[in-house]
Amino acid sequence: MATKQSGAIGRPRGFDTDQALERAMLVFWELGYEGAGLATLTEAMGISTTSMYAAFGNKEELFRKALERYTEGPSAYLTRALEEPTAFGVATAILEGAVRATTGPTHPHGCMGVQAALAVGASGRGPRDLLIAWRNDGHFRVRERFQRAVDDGDLPPQADPDLLARYVATLTFGIAVQAASGVDRDELQAMADTALRVWPPA
Repeated sequence: MATKQSGAIGRPRGFDTDQALERAMLVFWELGYEGAGLATLTEAMGISTTSMYAAFGNKEELFRKALERYTEGPSAYLTRALEEPTAFGVATAILEGAVRATTGPTHPHGCMGVQAALAVGASGRGPRDLLIAWRNDGHFRVRERFQRAVDDGDLPPQADPDLLARYVATLTFGIAVQAASGVDRDELQAMADTALRVWPPA
């Protein structure tokens, strides 16, 4: 009888798909979409190309699953930040989360959503569009939260929720690029703290 970990009926897959996806995510995170070749991916995942296709589909589908894992794992700080009671608390939590996520000692530095988008050619149009949608979704969620803050009087009526969301996103992605370049956590946090000094008062 087949199980969740089975390939063909009665033939167990022989590897942990969750662990393999975690390893694929780390490869994409470090090397980007085009930099992560199939040989590098399958070696890191500990499986054959045939097994990869059977379990995850092609490289683009694997990347999509890896990005979902990244969103629900290392990048989940965004969802938590949106639950802060004030707009300033949201912005602070997003930037603090970005600093932590992009400088962790157990994974590549930087942001998978930024690293994977760099130097994407024609063959990477699907992942490029996916990442654009991923970033736009994050912007939309933050903008909606800041609009609610304006409506509730937590931000002044003249505050522009869209502009503030872009500001936070630009800082977040800037943190990711700096982290990937080797800037340490304390310096990045100091930069984030400085950037938030111009936050509009309620």
